[in-house]
Amino acid sequence: MRQLITLLLIMAMTTSNSTTAQTQKLDFSKVKVYEHQLEDVMEIIDTTFLKTKLKEVEVDFGKNSNEINKVRLGIIYHETALNLTFLSKSSYKGYAKKSFDLLTELFESTVTTKELMPFVASHRASALSLLGGETKKLGLVGEAFTMFEQAVNNYSEVSYLPEFLRGSVAENLPFFFFSKRKFAKLDMQSIIDKQNKNPAYASSKIMSFVYWALANQHQSKKYRTESLAYLEKAISLDPNHVGGRKRAEELKEKLSK
Repeated sequence: MRQLITLLLIMAMTTSNSTTAQTQKLDFSKVKVYEHQLEDVMEIIDTTFLKTKLKEVEVDFGKNSNEINKVRLGIIYHETALNLTFLSKSSYKGYAKKSFDLLTELFESTVTTKELMPFVASHRASALSLLGGETKKLGLVGEAFTMFEQAVNNYSEVSYLPEFLRGSVAENLPFFFFSKRKFAKLDMQSIIDKQNKNPAYASSKIMSFVYWALANQHQSKKYRTESLAYLEKAISLDPNHVGGRKRAEELKEKLSK
């Protein structure tokens, strides 16, 4: 009996240590290299560009179904589900499931490059939340936040994505998800804190979205000065209008009236 207990303790310690080791072994510079290769399919707000990019990525994957192209396809399906199904309520259906299924294959594979896991795990969780919204199965949203928690614990020190996507999902949840909605503020502030320590943590494009999101969560008169400062920051970080500038300018006009 004592030997069995000892064995179980060793197994538990090994499991815990393997998760920690997985996080520690991620090479930040390699994560950033993959981020550069994937940034053109992440956080797309122009729906016309998104439709063109969707076709392009599908063609590329058809020609070469390698690992990076598979990740790109899973992410572009996520963006399609978000912008052409969830936000615009267009005829685009089924892309959340396509994204989740594809990213799950990568997530569960033992050969997926570990530096790609922050992108895979984060978008997988977000895709499941979108699937829950599309199918009205609220239980899937709860499962998605469990996945987000794992992704945050494992990868948030080397990638903004776990907290950024969790915060973005939380921001759009209905009021009865109050226990999850708190992450809309907490996660964005956490990203800013990490960015202040390491300016290479997230791109200017992403940070413009982050500052807009925080301003969006602080619209009351009590936080008006702080919110407007966030919006100015979001605008200045996005001179080429590829990030959160448009939304920031719209919110600034609203709050300034």
